[in-house]
Amino acid sequence: MILLDTHVALWLATDPARLSSKAVSAIRESRRAGEGLAICDISLLELTTIINKGRVRLHIGLESFLQSMEERFVVLPINWRFCAGIQSLPAGYPKDPADRIIGATAMVEGIPLLTADREIRQSKAIRTIW
Repeated sequence: MILLDTHVALWLATDPARLSSKAVSAIRESRRAGEGLAICDISLLELTTIINKGRVRLHIGLESFLQSMEERFVVLPINWRFCAGIQSLPAGYPKDPADRIIGATAMVEGIPLLTADREIRQSKAIRTIW
């Protein structure tokens, strides 16, 4: 299984051309192996915020879009293990709470995070693909 950062899930759903070739290969391989793709539940909140601010325009309603995201990906709920895992992230890891819960989720679950976020990748705190 691969955990998708919020922007990657959005790009996969709305603008797959923005994905790197390595990201596309990893997604294909995960699907081929039947492992699936996951997002954190906080990504649904981030997507709602991005859409409500008008940073992304949809051709369907917000509720339909969020429902399709839940159907398309395994949605991992925040739990105590992920919250406790946040304390293991290094000082150089991004301070944004959503980034931290997403990173801790990948770390605790032992799965790679598919992200274009340079700061997350450079932190080397978790295994990333881009």
